Amino acid sequence: MSEGGLKAPVRHPLDWQRDDFHDPGLIDAELRRVFDICHGCRRCFNLCDSFPRLFDLIDEAESGELDTVDSAGFVPVIEACTLCDMCFMTKCPYVPPHEFNLDFPHLMLRYRAAEFRKGKTGFVARQIAETDRNGRLAGALAGLANWATRRSSRLSRWLIEKLTAIDHAAEVPAFHRHPLVERAAKEAAPVNREAPAFGRKAVLYATCFANYNDPAIGLAAGAVLARNGVECDVVYPGCCGMPKLEHGDIEGVAAQARRVAEELGRWIDRGYDIIAPVPSCALMLKFEWPLILPDDAAVKRLSAATSDITEYIVDIARNEGLAAGLGPIKGGIAFHLACHARAQNMGARGAEMLRLIPQTPVTVIERCSGHGGSWGMMKDNFDVALRVGKPVARKALAAVGASSGRLASECPLAGAHIVQGMEKLAPEGGSAPLPARHPIEILAEAYGLQPQQE
Repeated sequence: MSEGGLKAPVRHPLDWQRDDFHDPGLIDAELRRVFDICHGCRRCFNLCDSFPRLFDLIDEAESGELDTVDSAGFVPVIEACTLCDMCFMTKCPYVPPHEFNLDFPHLMLRYRAAEFRKGKTGFVARQIAETDRNGRLAGALAGLANWATRRSSRLSRWLIEKLTAIDHAAEVPAFHRHPLVERAAKEAAPVNREAPAFGRKAVLYATCFANYNDPAIGLAAGAVLARNGVECDVVYPGCCGMPKLEHGDIEGVAAQARRVAEELGRWIDRGYDIIAPVPSCALMLKFEWPLILPDDAAVKRLSAATSDITEYIVDIARNEGLAAGLGPIKGGIAFHLACHARAQNMGARGAEMLRLIPQTPVTVIERCSGHGGSWGMMKDNFDVALRVGKPVARKALAAVGASSGRLASECPLAGAHIVQGMEKLAPEGGSAPLPARHPIEILAEAYGLQPQQE
C-alpha cells in the first residue's frame, strides 16, 4: 500500500485481552514508532493539543529528534488526546491498510488501559465515568444538584473545583428528576398512520445523557419519528461506556456492551431498528464495541441494526419521504458537525437532515469543538479546550450572533462548550448567545412539535 492509495481506511480490533497488550515496554516502543512518524509528517498540527505538544517536545529536545526525548515527556501528549478520532478519519495518510499501520487514538487508549490496570487512573475520573449511578443520585436531588453546579453559584463551584478539579467556569450538564424513559412512557406522541414511512418500528436507545441530563433530545426524536409514522419505544439498559473508554477501562466497556447488546437484541428479534440520539453513543454501538468484542455475535448484530438519529431521518427522507408540515426556521442554522458523528463515516447526515427544512439556510462548521467529553471540563484542560474550539466559536458567532438563528450540535457537551467560546468572543455588552440545541430538536421545532418543559 503506497501513501495516497485509494483503499478505504480500516481499523483493527483492539486485542486488549492479549497477554502483552498492557506491557509497558512494548507500549513505549510503539509510542516511539508512531511519534516518530507523526514528527516527520505533521499534518495533524491544527487538530487537538496532542500534536502541538508532541512537536514542541521533539523540537526542544537536544537533537531535535525523538531519540533524545525522555518517555516521561509523552504523558502530556497522551493526556491531551480526547479520542475524537479526527486524526484517523481526516488527516493521517498512514492509517491501515498502509504498511505503517498507524492508529493514534487507539494507541493513546492502549496506554490509558495499561495505566488503568495498574490503578493509576484518578479517583475522580473513575467516579465521573459512573454515569448511571451519578444520573440516578443527582436526578433524585436535581434541584440541589443543579443549583450547586450552576456557574453563577460561585461558592459551591469553587468547592467543587477543589474537590473534583472540574473548572469552576466550565458549563456542566444539568440533571432531571424525571428521566427520559419515564417521561417518554407518559408523553408518547400518537403515530401518524398517514405518513409515508408508516410501518417502521424503532427503539430509541436513550443514552445516559438524554436519559438523565437532557430528556428534551429524546422527546423531540420520539415526536419527529411519530410524525413520520414510526412506532417508537424508548429503552435504556445502561450507558454505552464511552466515559469509561476515555479512561482506559476497556473491560468495563466490554461488560456494558454485552449487557446492552443482549437487551437491545430482543428488540431486533421483533423487527425494530435501533436509534441512538447522541453521536458518541452511536459510535460505540456501531464501531467501538465490535472492535472491543469482535467475536460477540450479539454485538455484531446490534452494530448492523444501529443508526444515528440524523442518519435514520435522512434514510426516511430518501426512501419513503418525510411527512408534510415542516416550516422554516427564522434566521437560519449554524450547525456544528460533531467529531463522533464524522467518525461514524456516514457523511454529514445532521446537515443533510437540517437542509430538509424549507427556506432555512444551514451553515456547516466542520472542526472539533475542543471539549472532548469530561476532558474539557477539568481545570487543567478547560482553557486549552476553549482555545482549540475558538475557530468553531468564531464561525458560530459570525453565523448566528447578529440574528435570531439557531446554533445546533449533535453533541450536547460540544454545543454548550461552543456557546461558552462565543460568550468570550462576543463584544462587551452584546447579547448572550442562544443555547445550542440538538438538530433533532430543531427539526421538531420546524414541525411545530415542542416537548413539554419539565
